[in-house]
Amino acid sequence: MTRLTADQVREILIVDDHPLMCDALALTLKISFGLKHVHTARSLAAAVDQIKAQGAPDAVILDLNLPDARGAEGIVTLRRLLPDVPITMISADIDPAQVQAAMSAGAQGYISKSLGREALVDSLRRMWNGEHVTPEGYEPELAEEEELARADLARRFASLTPQQMKILRLICQGKANKEISYELSIAEATVKTHITAIMSKINARRRTQAVLLANSVKLFEAG
Repeated sequence: MTRLTADQVREILIVDDHPLMCDALALTLKISFGLKHVHTARSLAAAVDQIKAQGAPDAVILDLNLPDARGAEGIVTLRRLLPDVPITMISADIDPAQVQAAMSAGAQGYISKSLGREALVDSLRRMWNGEHVTPEGYEPELAEEEELARADLARRFASLTPQQMKILRLICQGKANKEISYELSIAEATVKTHITAIMSKINARRRTQAVLLANSVKLFEAG
């Protein structure tokens, strides 16, 4: 897939559960970029369903905290579906560790919800032209080698199926196999099979290690 430039972006997906934020952002994009197709989704699951039904948008703007996803999970999930589409994380939280987790997971940029209209438009234009954009004053906390390792780990998490991601989230919540079986309405043997696959994909030997790896990239937590 050939990467589009900002002038070629025609279809946007905004994933945010705040109606006013969605409406204001959609209006700003329509006016500033002359866009006719600005779609919205109020949850990660709704965004995934929309992408599967309507195809890939030209760009995505993703809220950090959604009803069904917090932290880097949204980026990891959408990156699996949209390997070449620029995904911008937007949040009121610009904690450096969170910014770094999002960028490692594959975000094209990370912007604050407090940005004025001109700064927002400029940031999006730069991202859609291929630049990585982060909040002013942001300095990565990790060395380049550590950053590459974290990005590789994010790619491994992206290889998990949606069901495996749900199971991993429950593991991180401290749920036992029997509890996971009950919550997802699947056999305990099926849970064990999925856990074996999860461990293999993320290269973890124990549940505690899997939790530590997920936490290291802020997969399910925004702070």
